[in-house]
Amino acid sequence: MAEDHGFKRGLTNYGDRDFAVYLRRSFARSMGLSREMLDKPVIGIAMTPSGFNNCHRTMPELVEAVSRGVLAAGALPRAFPTTSLGEVFLNPTSMVYRNLMAMDTEEMVRAQPMDAVVLIGGCDKTVPAQLMGAASANIPAIQLVTGPMSTGHHRGERLGACTDCRRFWGKFRAGEVDQEEIDIVEGRLAATAGTCAVMGTASTMAIIAEVLGMSLPGTAAIPAVHADRLVGAEASGTAAVRMLTHPVLPSEIITQKSVENAMRVLMAVSGSTNAVIHLAAVAGRRGIRIGDDQLNAISDETPVLVDLKPVGKGYLEDFHAAGGVGALLRELKPLLHLDTVDVLGQTLEERLEEPLDWVDRNVIRAFNDPVSPQGGLIALSGNIAPQGAIFKRAAATESLFETEGRAVVFESLEDLSQRIDNTDLDITEDDIMVLKNAGPIASGMPEAGYLPIPKKLAKQGVKDIVRISDARMSGTAFGSIVLHIAPETAAGGPLAIVENGDRIRLSVSEKRIELLVDDAEIARRLEAHAKPAPPPRGYRGLYARSVTQAPEGCDFDFLQHESTARWTGLTREDET
Repeated sequence: MAEDHGFKRGLTNYGDRDFAVYLRRSFARSMGLSREMLDKPVIGIAMTPSGFNNCHRTMPELVEAVSRGVLAAGALPRAFPTTSLGEVFLNPTSMVYRNLMAMDTEEMVRAQPMDAVVLIGGCDKTVPAQLMGAASANIPAIQLVTGPMSTGHHRGERLGACTDCRRFWGKFRAGEVDQEEIDIVEGRLAATAGTCAVMGTASTMAIIAEVLGMSLPGTAAIPAVHADRLVGAEASGTAAVRMLTHPVLPSEIITQKSVENAMRVLMAVSGSTNAVIHLAAVAGRRGIRIGDDQLNAISDETPVLVDLKPVGKGYLEDFHAAGGVGALLRELKPLLHLDTVDVLGQTLEERLEEPLDWVDRNVIRAFNDPVSPQGGLIALSGNIAPQGAIFKRAAATESLFETEGRAVVFESLEDLSQRIDNTDLDITEDDIMVLKNAGPIASGMPEAGYLPIPKKLAKQGVKDIVRISDARMSGTAFGSIVLHIAPETAAGGPLAIVENGDRIRLSVSEKRIELLVDDAEIARRLEAHAKPAPPPRGYRGLYARSVTQAPEGCDFDFLQHESTARWTGLTREDET
């Protein structure tokens, strides 16, 4: 072990090294630490509890369990707070603050004296933020997730946030459920501590963290309230100490091959569209990029094997009981890079040599008996999305895969809110709804891509309609929705000049999204379009000036790895 370990690492600079050590130890003694403890290596525990984050309700007991594992292995645990992001409690959207949390995590891991760190997160943006920070700080790190909720029950059926939230709200808007029942359901959707119970963003990112190799094998899907969640936390603390003598750095774990494995598993679980952005951001911290052509190739050759909501039947607790990530990886083994390594220092091939006792084929299908022969997500291109867009075909209506329709345009989220339920809204089920100014620069890229079905159509029984925007969509949502159009409206992308009545064509088979307006007219409209000025001050101003577009993960351009091409709303810098 290095001589400058534990509290001797990263000394505060007073111009006198010995004094800095002496002063630090003196102040550490005021915390009730013995000399023996002060000489031990230090394992940091990045904790993210908050009264505004229901997903992290179990944080205190997870910190205690990690600490127990660290102490038993002979090191000193030191918990420290970072930003906590509760998805539904942040305005305008938690996506705005993911980069802030990533910066906070990276800087606190670097600035404080720790030999390794266990990062505890769960809610949608917290895990990618911690992975981004760990990838940049590049000290031994283990990701520990809080785990998914267990399901609730309502009149004989299971409920899980938040796919069933949207399902019941759609019924309420259509008049199929009354106020009394929707109020009852409200209290039954999120029945326990933990993240959303379906294959939303939180669960998708937990699985990606394990597939990348940044979490202990088998820990991604353990329910938040399950005893094994605490066992996994203790084991994470023990493993962090082991990494001091057998170090494996994030730069050795997050590689081109492990990112490709993660992308393939994303397709196999039909995971959240948000994960494409988050994985791009994490990979971008290590100088790794996956282009649209590669994404589509992976999707086309990777079957969907997991039957969970929002596109299937089950919940995350079912996935865990069915065999979890380990069972899924064994089915995908012929398609995976088996020489990647994880935080334990083992290769994926070594992990998969261990036998499984049982797999529930109702939840995790065999490779030759898939839910769908192709992956859940695809990238689209076309003149309306020169830098690409994302479409979750597994959650869409197949009859809408090849659609040409009239554009019904909403200029902003405010415009959408004010007009969506007007009885005189000029819209039919054959039209295409278009939302502008919902990208990262304009509004932080909220989960507004799931445009509600206009009430006049919902009451007619319409369940789906093609919707396109530069926004994101919750991983718990569903529908024929084109997302992440880049460049966004505020960056001067062609989406900005779409007008009511324009014809738009979606072709899933061709992976295209096209504005059927001639090039000269598009150029004329773009020339007349004025980009908005960024906010003048504070973090929101920094965000609008520095955030990249969706294909680069909406990270800050100054935080990406120096070898990663940087796309902002205005320019692209050449790769260095």
